[in-house]
Order: sequence, then structure tokens, then C-alpha cells
Amino acid sequence: MNKRLGIIFAVILITAIIVGCTGFGRKNDKPVVLTLWHVYGGQTDSPLNQTIDRFNETTGKEKGIRIQVTSVSNTNTIHEAVIAAANKEPGAAELPDMFVSYPKTVLSLPDKDILVDYKDYFNEEELKAFIPEFIQEGMIDDKLMVFPVAKSTEILFVNRTLFDRFSKETGAKEEELATWDGVFNMAKLYQKWSDDKTPDIANDGGNFFVHDYHFNYFQVGCESLGEDFFSDIADGGKLAFGEKFKQIWQPYANAAISGGVWLRDGYATEPLRTGKAIVSVASSASVLYYEDVVTYENNISEPIEVISYPVPIFENGKKMVMQRGAGFCTVKSTKEREKAAAEFLKWLTEPENNIEFVVKAGYMPVTEKAFEELPNASEKLENLKYRSLYEALAKTKKDYTFYVAPQLPNYLDLEMHFEKNVRLELSRVEQEYKDALQNNTQTDINTYIEEAYENLVQAMK
Repeated sequence: MNKRLGIIFAVILITAIIVGCTGFGRKNDKPVVLTLWHVYGGQTDSPLNQTIDRFNETTGKEKGIRIQVTSVSNTNTIHEAVIAAANKEPGAAELPDMFVSYPKTVLSLPDKDILVDYKDYFNEEELKAFIPEFIQEGMIDDKLMVFPVAKSTEILFVNRTLFDRFSKETGAKEEELATWDGVFNMAKLYQKWSDDKTPDIANDGGNFFVHDYHFNYFQVGCESLGEDFFSDIADGGKLAFGEKFKQIWQPYANAAISGGVWLRDGYATEPLRTGKAIVSVASSASVLYYEDVVTYENNISEPIEVISYPVPIFENGKKMVMQRGAGFCTVKSTKEREKAAAEFLKWLTEPENNIEFVVKAGYMPVTEKAFEELPNASEKLENLKYRSLYEALAKTKKDYTFYVAPQLPNYLDLEMHFEKNVRLELSRVEQEYKDALQNNTQTDINTYIEEAYENLVQAMK
């Protein structure tokens, strides 16, 4: 009898230990519920939501963890909401348990120590499985505060349907899109070609190219040519405006002032969706929003084929590309809740789960093993647009260096200020140049390129 009671007691004790380890201290079988704000897709049609549903019904159910998505937005909106919540502004929502953001959001917090250091929950061996640059980007004050789950980079997207029409009449070739000089020369050619189609209307040529972030073009461009884009980093940082900046400003401004570059606000998906531009450089995740149909201003639509290439490079420059993609931040609470968040992230970054998620969203996986398995997964993709994207991403991973922007406290302000002023100055000078052409007055485009440059430098002081 004593032996039997001992066995029963041992079983009860082992069961209690297992429940304690896997159930996160659940009471009355209630799971630990963690709220999340993220950016992957729409509220009702999100690839991450689908993956979270699978977690909740499998591993989450077993371990007593439930992830509850309370907002799906974009990084800018989440940035503003997080800062408002952290500052306890009137009417601001409470911070969720987890949110997706860039390091620049963390650097803008009044107190960064409200966030978990993931090194407390991931050991060194586990972190070695990740792409080093992806971990590096999330390190702030020697703490891993932004955890990589899916990373994007910049990709060249081409509306091949419209490009082929342009190519047939002008001899332009897709291969020329491999360099920035090729892109900008083609942008001027496209503007003239489209303008000539309506000889009775002067200067109505179309835009050929659109860049999601002018800031990234200049930043990566300078760094790829061996010049620092930023200076005075120890004092907070400012833009250097060195010789290489001037070098890459020349062809960009030339094409923009000539009318070949889209300069309006908004994301690059919009002009491609409406046929107002046919080539873009944007986040690889933009594939979610590039439709297979173009709808023109007259409401006529036609199917198109969108293909992808690695970003253009400068001659004699390194093959370098912006590393993009936000990461997960976890707000400090209790050890139980923090550990539950880490368990979810460990599950989400297991190669099989990570690949399933990223290929639906246009992102790259975050571990070396997942990257090794990615080609097999991408070959099975039925959508040709996504297959083309993952071929371009594979070439990017193989041939390019990922550029990680410095963690400057005023990085976001510099970026926003620069974006605004580049668009304003180039748009204003473009109009001046058009007016001069119509009036047969000063038409040396180099004069306008220099004017826009000087005004930009002055505006950024």
C-alpha cells in the first residue's frame, strides 16, 4: 500500500511540474492572453493573423498562451500610437503586450527600459541561428529590444506588360535596369517617348520610376561608394552632403526634373497600380499590394505581369541594399507573461513556421536554416509574381551586403525632413524647368539641378 501511494504521489508531483513548466501558471485553465499590434497585411486578411490562429490552436493551446491581435496598421501609425501611449497622452490607448516597430520607435521612447531584453529569454546558441545583421539591428544599449521575425529589403519591381510596349518602340532593355544610370537614362527616354505620343499637348510625358524612400537611395548609395552619409554621429548626427552625395544627386535630379520620376507623397504601389509609373524600388513586402491589374484614370483596366529584380547599383560601387522590416518589442510585465511572449517568438521563427508566414507576406526568413530551405518553398509557389520576388531575394542574399542604418536618436526626424524637402525641391524645380521650356527661356537643366541641390542643403541645416 505504501509503495502504491508513493507511486501515485510521484505521478502527481511530476504532473504538477509539467503543468507548471508548460502552462505558465494557469489558473482554472485560463491561458496567458497577450495583445499584439502588428503591420503584416490588413485587419481581416493578414498572413500573420492566419499563422497566429494556427499557433493558438496548437502550441499555444498546449502551453496555455493565446495571442490576441488588437490592431493591424502600418509602422508609422504604430509608431505614433506607441509614443503617445508611452507618454500617457490624453486619449492614447494602453500599450499592448507586444508591438511591431523599427528601432527608431524604441529610440524615441521616453524610457526604453519599459521593453524586454530578449537576451534574458534566448540563450547564445539560439541567437546564433539567426542572420547576424538581423539581430544586430535590434540591439539597443547592448540589449536585444527589437526581435527579428520577418525581414524585408528593397527590390526593383517592374510592370513588364507596359515595359514591353515601351521597349518594343524604343529598344530599351530590362538588363539596363541593373544600374542606376540605366534606370535614370531610361526614365528620361520614357518621359520623351510618352510625351511624343500626344504632340498637341506639351510636356505631358509620364513618370517611369518611383522610389518609396529617397532617403534610402541616397543613404545606401553614398555608403556603397565608400562615403559616410551621416556626420557628427557622436553629437546626434546630421547629413554629410559629401562628394559622393553630389555624384548620385546628379542623375537622380536630372531624371526627376526632366519628368521621369514620380515625386508625390505616398507609397510606390499607388503609381504602379494606376500606370503612372512602371518601375519602382520598394520594400519586398510591397508585393502584397502590387496588384495584377492596372486601372487607369479613365477607369479602364488591364491585366499586367509584375516581376522583380535586385536593386540597381552604381558602377564601381558595392552591391549594397537597405535592410528593412520591423521587429517585435515586448513590454515588461511579469516573468510569466514575458516568457510566454518569448515562447511565441521561438515558435514563429522555427524554420517551417517562419517560411510559411514570410512567403505569404513578401518577407525574408530570419534564420540561416530557413534561408537554406527557402528555395524549395518558393519553387512551390503558384503565383508567378511571388516566385519572381523570391528569385530576386535569393540573388540579393547571395550577392549583396545588407546595410544597417545607424541608431541615431534623431534618425526619424532626419528621414522625414529629408523626404519632404527632396520631394518639394525637385517638384518645384521640375515645374520651373517645364515653364522655361514652354517659354523658350533658360533651359540648361544643370542650372536647375544645382539650384535644387543648394536649396536642399540649406533646408537640412
